[in-house]
Parts: sequence; structure tokens; C-alpha cells
Amino acid sequence: MYEFAEDNIRKFFESKTIVITGACGTIGKKLTKALLEYQPNVLRLLDVDDTALTEFKDEMDGDPNAEALRFLLGNIREKNRLIRAFEGADFVFHCAALNDVAIGEYNPRELIRTNITGTENVIEAALHNNVKRVIYTSSDKAVNPTSTMGASKLLGEKLIVAANYVRGIKRTRFSCVRFGNVQDSRGSIIPRFTKRVEKGLDLILTDPDVTRFMMPLQDIINLTIKAITLSIGGEIFVFKMPSIVLRDLVDLFSEYAWMKFGISPKIETVGLFPGEKSFEELITEEELSRTIELADMYVVLPHIEELLLSYNNEIIKNIGKIQTKSYNSRFTTPLSKNELALLLKKNDVFSNS
Repeated sequence: MYEFAEDNIRKFFESKTIVITGACGTIGKKLTKALLEYQPNVLRLLDVDDTALTEFKDEMDGDPNAEALRFLLGNIREKNRLIRAFEGADFVFHCAALNDVAIGEYNPRELIRTNITGTENVIEAALHNNVKRVIYTSSDKAVNPTSTMGASKLLGEKLIVAANYVRGIKRTRFSCVRFGNVQDSRGSIIPRFTKRVEKGLDLILTDPDVTRFMMPLQDIINLTIKAITLSIGGEIFVFKMPSIVLRDLVDLFSEYAWMKFGISPKIETVGLFPGEKSFEELITEEELSRTIELADMYVVLPHIEELLLSYNNEIIKNIGKIQTKSYNSRFTTPLSKNELALLLKKNDVFSNS
């Protein structure tokens, strides 16, 4: 079936040319540091934010492998820039996106231009340069979307999967990874709660009964790297993630605020934001019928019949034989409050408490 050997990762990336779009985002920066360990020949970091690129360059000064880094200023909305950036590349990690659900509801055209047209530009640039593999980082928001952001990520997935069908004689394989909330990503709820506690502010809560999938950043990075090594073309790799109840998270931050600062923050419930769901999904019911299960992820195979011919019989015979009827945060057993506390402490959220 899908075989993976840790020992082969270095050989897979060693002396290769790799591009990361959105390289100054949370995923992009952590991915950069992880990939450097495998000693690529060149690691090109593309981002639209020149200040963030400068700061990241300063951050990486002194890293023994930093000579492999190239800091590229550019916007994925500009196809010609991507064609130049991807020249001679072996692998592309497409992480650039606009991800804020609430902001996206008021700025849908901007999400279309970045998340959809930008992804199409990545595909065209990769095909133009005959890149070996492209991996697209998607979101649980793409599953049965109720927001502009989720809909744009869904269309991004559709473009990536279909690219395998229209690539002609090109060798490029396109695949997606889909995951829920990254525990310590920029702009996510945990950093926001941490800042509010440190400032002595109230905790703003949408709904205490909201459930979410959540995983530490390092685990996301490890699985993303694993996914590109496994890619045959057209898959959506869905990471197995624990779910949490928002009420438990708020309670833990309230306890942290009391122990650390001797304050008991007020909790303000404001209701769901526009486009936001009270639960998240990682696989649709329709997708389950063409999904296989690995130890740490599910693999949703493409619905395009011609692409399925790329897979061997051992993979095909395992389609749909998985141990879940739904991958929905409402119907999965969430981490207990104690388990959530241990996970947060393990990943240094309450390291100074």
C-alpha cells in the first residue's frame, strides 16, 4: 500500500530544490526549519511580505544550513513571478493563503484572487517547470463549507486534484493535505487567549459548546512532509486529529491566569462569527466511500476514474474499509480537560505556569 520509511526522508529531499509559498506564515516557517535538516540544495522561501521575509532571514542567521535559503519576494497572484520562482524546482509546498474566516466574509474577492486564482497560478507554474511534486495545504473549513474561506479552500483542493488529470506528459504529481486547527499558529485561538491573559483582559468566547479539531504544529509539519513522500497524485491526505470542546480550553486559560497572575478573567460569550460553524469536519460522507486508512492519516482518493488507474490493486481493495462512519468533531470523543491540559503543557503553552 502506501509505504513510508523515516530513513528515506533525507534521501528524498537531500540535494533537491524546494519552494515554499507563504513561507513566512506559521506553517511555512516551521516547514522551512524542518526541511533544512534534510540538507536540500536550495530552499526558496516565497512570501508577499517583505518585512516578514527580512525578519525571517535575521531569525535564520547562524543556522548551519542557512546557506541553502533564498528569500523571494512575490505574490502568488502573479503567475510570471511563480514561473521564475519554480525554475528547476523538484518540490513545491503551497502554503500561501488568506485564512481568516471572519475577514474573508467581508472581502470575498480577495480570497478568490489569492486562494483560487493563486492556486491555479501555482499549478500552471509547476507544470511549466515540470516540478516533480506539489503539496497543497488545505483546511477542515473546506469540508461542507459555510464560509468564503472554506469555499475558496475547497475550490483550491478541486484545482489541485484535477491538475493530475490535465497535466498531459508532464511528470508533476499534485496532492493535498487537510487538517484542522494548528495549536500554536499565528492568529489562532490559543495565541489570542495567551495575549489576553497576559494583558489582564477578558476572554472572548464564541460559544462554549463549539468543538474543534486541533493538533500541535510539529505534528502537522511531520505529516505534511510524510504526505509529499507518499504522493502518487490526486490524493487528499487527512490527518487524524483529536477534537476539543472550547469550554475546556477557556477553563484551562482561566486557571492559568489565576495561577500565573492571580487574576480571574471574565469570560464574554459573543456567538459564532459570520461563516463560522459550531463543529468541524475533516471528511465528507461521500469521500468516506473512496478513503483508505493509514496509521496516522486517512487518504481520500480522487473521484476521477482515470486517476484511480494510477493506484495498485492493494490500494484499491482497501477503499472504504475504514474504522469510522464520520469524521466530524461533534461525533468524535473529545480530549478530556486533563488530556487537553497535558497536550498544551507538552507543547509549552503553559510552560511558565
